[in-house]
Amino acid sequence: MSISVILLAYKEAENLKVMLPRLHEVVGSLGEEYDLNVIDTKVATDNTEEVCKELGASYYHQEKPGFGGAYCKGLEIAKGDKILFLDSDGSHDPKYIPDMYKKYTEEGLNLVIGSRYTKGGESDDKKSSQIMSHILNFVFRIVLGVNIKDVSTNFRIYDASIVKGIDLKSVNYDVLEEIILIMKKKAGSKNFKYGEIPISFSKRIYGESKRRLIPFIISYIKTVFRLLAIRIKK
Repeated sequence: MSISVILLAYKEAENLKVMLPRLHEVVGSLGEEYDLNVIDTKVATDNTEEVCKELGASYYHQEKPGFGGAYCKGLEIAKGDKILFLDSDGSHDPKYIPDMYKKYTEEGLNLVIGSRYTKGGESDDKKSSQIMSHILNFVFRIVLGVNIKDVSTNFRIYDASIVKGIDLKSVNYDVLEEIILIMKKKAGSKNFKYGEIPISFSKRIYGESKRRLIPFIISYIKTVFRLLAIRIKK
């Protein structure tokens, strides 16, 4: 029994200096073996590799493009029977991990999400982003056929036996919705078990957001139709 922690990094060296020691502390307290893994861009843009060596994390380069490509690399290299993803910029506080882990293990779930939008959750993101996020989540709850309040967050614990080997096509952040649908189909709608833990989503510690609005919107519009097609396919 072990946990693989995956952080996707694009110019996040300064934030990793804060996050990695905290993750060692928190994940190490859960009583299972664990490994910390950082997925960097195809070509390094800062000293992330040196930070990983210094702070006890394995370092990898993604091979496929975009956030989706980095996500696929994280799933590929994960060794644990549980896979924990969270943002490397500090917006996901590791203090919530024990509650997520407890819910996952005690309730026998396939997926636990650290949720901004379930009861008790909150977001420090700017209002325009929150409005767009609520609209996106409403649409994708219908498309995916799940009652998950926050389908667009990266703060998650996965059952590795379901997600390992999944062939994900999304290049951008829409990979987060795609993987939920594929998990649901793979496990079977009646057997797919998920839950949410309320979190407070904070602003990043250092640096600027890498999200770009226009490509983000175009990608999600395309993904709505593609996931609908996957859902209705026998």
